[in-house]
Amino acid sequence: MTPEFILFLMIGAFCGGFINGLAGFGTALFALGWWLQVMTPVEAVTLVLALSIASGIPGMLLIRNNIEYPRLARFLVPGLLGIPLGIYLLALVDANFLKLVVAVFLLIYGGYFTFRQKLPHVTGDYPLMDGGIGFIGGVLGAIAGLSGALPTMWCALKPWAKTKQRALLQPYNFAIQIVASVMLALTGAFTGEALFVIAISLPITIVAAQLGIYVFKRLEDDQFRRLLIALMFTAGIIVAFLAWHGA
Repeated sequence: MTPEFILFLMIGAFCGGFINGLAGFGTALFALGWWLQVMTPVEAVTLVLALSIASGIPGMLLIRNNIEYPRLARFLVPGLLGIPLGIYLLALVDANFLKLVVAVFLLIYGGYFTFRQKLPHVTGDYPLMDGGIGFIGGVLGAIAGLSGALPTMWCALKPWAKTKQRALLQPYNFAIQIVASVMLALTGAFTGEALFVIAISLPITIVAAQLGIYVFKRLEDDQFRRLLIALMFTAGIIVAFLAWHGA
């Protein structure tokens, strides 16, 4: 391993773990841009999924009594159906394209809401929209570990408390990541080298996740939304720069 590889590995592990602890999702959004500098897409996504699962366990314990299973099923069942398509597409994309995808998601989400004076609210119930977003999240979860991107954007439009939002997003992401990891394992993605890199990154991610949970518990609902949005916007600029630099 080169010093550059170790540096990008550690930065991604910390950023991804912290945001997963803070929001219950986002390891890919905040780590993938760093790891794709020094890894192939399959290697980077394998690492994202493994660390997302590991750092997501404390968060799952935190919200386990708040999960609304009928609402979760609306997103999760279609999401599981989207995973095979994502696994197929993962073999076709290159690293720089994947970095651009991550940057676009971060900038659209963070930029749009950051520059609005007031967060918009959607108060109706839209089960077909929930299912469609869940399906696309499953595809993105397998192709880039981004299962939480679109569901988070959708949930941010609803006037929900941070705990209710997290109680949907975290178990949805957790389940998608586990199934996608199993399917990747069946393709041989978890090599000895991949397991070694996971072992190095795991302690950093777990510590960072605990720090994120600490911050989460001390934020008001509006502070939580706005901090999350600001972090996404900042990370989007960084990932876009890295993608442009690598083009």
